[in-house]
Amino acid sequence: MRPPARGAVSARKAESSHRFRVLGVMERTQMPASQLGGSDANLVAGETGCLGLLPTMRLLLIIGPPAVGKMTVGREIAAHSDFRLFHNHHTIEPLVEVFGYGTAPFNVLNIEFRRRVIEEAARNNVDLIFTLVWDLRDPADTAYVEQLVAPFEGAGGEVCVLELTADLETRLLRNRGETRLAAKPSKRNVEWSDGNVRSMEAHQMNTDPTGSTSTPADGFLSRNRHLRLDTRNLTAAEVAPIALDWLDQEADELGSRRPVDTA
Repeated sequence: MRPPARGAVSARKAESSHRFRVLGVMERTQMPASQLGGSDANLVAGETGCLGLLPTMRLLLIIGPPAVGKMTVGREIAAHSDFRLFHNHHTIEPLVEVFGYGTAPFNVLNIEFRRRVIEEAARNNVDLIFTLVWDLRDPADTAYVEQLVAPFEGAGGEVCVLELTADLETRLLRNRGETRLAAKPSKRNVEWSDGNVRSMEAHQMNTDPTGSTSTPADGFLSRNRHLRLDTRNLTAAEVAPIALDWLDQEADELGSRRPVDTA
């Protein structure tokens, strides 16, 4: 599968601009068009001719183990849609340079910066991609993810989860990829980085495709749209249209309250 042609990209972006959510009665009566920014004011007050409609924004979480290709896939999705990419190293790299990884100020600011970016994206109706490594067995990790998505849920947005998998050998090869090292200076010591990829295998960073192993993340994943993709034999350019086609399907048609596994 190859990326869609330019015309298809334009059509997809045009279609995405016609996703709407309906404000509740109290929201409609308490939120005059003057309080909405730019195109939202036009949309509510005039373009649709129907007061109370706003575009439905989406937060796409791309999860999976280190070096599985989260950032690269996120870039491809953003290049062929209205999504904007906010990957986890957007906050990690500048903070590492100033404070060092894992220090108290690093941890405080890393959480705060991510929270604020996601809050502003929700406030400004931005379709956002956020990438992260999530230890599905750790209740604290799940609580953290719940906090991250809260601004989108509170604003009536849709949260979707794209889970990427690949075997360790494939990920060790990708760990040395040019685009990865260019965007993530902290990974350029490849011996250390390879060791980190291996050590993270102690955590559960992918769901059990058989469904026989439960985790604290199950509740979150069952209530949100969730697609699991094995990317061993797929490039990012091949994963992106699969993900976008899935995102564009109606939830009821897809049966998306259950995980979809393409492995």
